Amino acid sequence: MMRILARIAVPVLASGLSLALTACGYALAGRGSFLPDYIRSIGVPQFTNNTPVFDVDRRVSDRVRAELTNRGRYKVLAAETGTDAVLTGEINSISFTPASLNQQQEVTRMLLIMTARVEFKDLKTGKVLWSNPALQFREEFEPTTGTSAIDATAFFGQDTNALERVATEFARSVVSALMEAF
Repeated sequence: MMRILARIAVPVLASGLSLALTACGYALAGRGSFLPDYIRSIGVPQFTNNTPVFDVDRRVSDRVRAELTNRGRYKVLAAETGTDAVLTGEINSISFTPASLNQQQEVTRMLLIMTARVEFKDLKTGKVLWSNPALQFREEFEPTTGTSAIDATAFFGQDTNALERVATEFARSVVSALMEAF
């Protein structure tokens, strides 16, 4: 008798709990949007690169456009004209710093730090909906070759991968902030 009661009670309790959680306002993160309903197209022009790192502006801009497109609700363009809102940004600094050394004082881990300024503006009202003047992202990586921090070959391989990871994380964070009003 207890087994039959347990077989019935567990699914009923699970259904009740899931209904209660959805009624309390819980939802999956990353799926909502707090943007005005009339915003249907978002312009993401190429970010400005204020660093000596080649092509970082394209990488970051492309990742942000892809992340917005993956949300599925908005038409995303590479220009700000002809859109309802625009997301602009500047990559202000990228630095490479030794993160750890071995016993011979050789660099074994590097830290890439990227700082950027971002602004999201409603073009209909002219109002800035979201901005952050100093977003910062970090990524550690291992130099592939070389023995010191001044050896250019130490950065050639893995710094590109670290930069890709930073660009991807940057895009996810910015789009989540826009959509979820954080």
